[in-house]
Amino acid sequence: MPRTRALNSVQSLTVLITGAAQGMGELFARQAAREGAARLILWDINEPLLLELARELGQRHPGLTVEPRRVDLCDGQAIGDAVRAALQGGAPHVLVNNAGLVTGQPFINHDTAQIRQIMEVNTLAPMLLTRKLLPGMIALEEPARILTMASAAALVSNPKMSVYAASKAAALAWSDSLRLELERMAGNQVSVTTFCPTYVKTGMFAGVRKMLLTPIMEPQQVTDRAWRAMLAGTPLVLMPWTSKLGQMLRGMLPRVAWDYLAEHVLGVYRSMDGFTGRKSATGTDAARPEDVR
Repeated sequence: MPRTRALNSVQSLTVLITGAAQGMGELFARQAAREGAARLILWDINEPLLLELARELGQRHPGLTVEPRRVDLCDGQAIGDAVRAALQGGAPHVLVNNAGLVTGQPFINHDTAQIRQIMEVNTLAPMLLTRKLLPGMIALEEPARILTMASAAALVSNPKMSVYAASKAAALAWSDSLRLELERMAGNQVSVTTFCPTYVKTGMFAGVRKMLLTPIMEPQQVTDRAWRAMLAGTPLVLMPWTSKLGQMLRGMLPRVAWDYLAEHVLGVYRSMDGFTGRKSATGTDAARPEDVR
């Protein structure tokens, strides 16, 4: 299947990032600005942090147009309104589906609202947003990119991550299937990258336990790798290398052997035992839009 041309940077391009106010989304926004993006569309539900970032980037990069917007990704109408506003300045060349939610608790403790919210933000929002933007991105007839931040949780079952893992598994399956469809499209210049890291030190997974041979990664390290993969049009990235090893062992070993290894040796099944998550202003750890991982 044909591959699109690699991009060296996003210089002079339009970039749209969800979950852009903090964490990895903020790092993606700063990277785009440093590379000389012409237009930066930043969405987040945390409006004060978003506006603060937009003001800073505008001051540091005088040639950059920054368009911050508060968007609730659980609201399909809000997504539609925000897309129409963004398209007034033309279709983006780069879409970063970064926003995400997590709850770290047994499935039986989830209420209906939490389940729905996690699936809407992690799975449905990237689908709806990409569907609305894709025709315009294809019509650009020049290299364009979609980066979807999934998770290693999409690949390995884990206690206290049932809903999050399900949402990311769906996002991964959708994103890579979309990649295949676009690679079959004659003349298409839109590439899709799906990125699956393990735990990242953004605060979203505060309290998780380190797994054997698998560090809790630094946000800059992860965003740098994801950004390079996006520019190159790399289809799928698992990070770190132990994710690939885990996939191989899980496929080769009998289920009982893998479960023992994951529970008692690698520590995968115990990694969420100390999870607290990033605290909200009220001191609770309820699911809310953040950066992913």
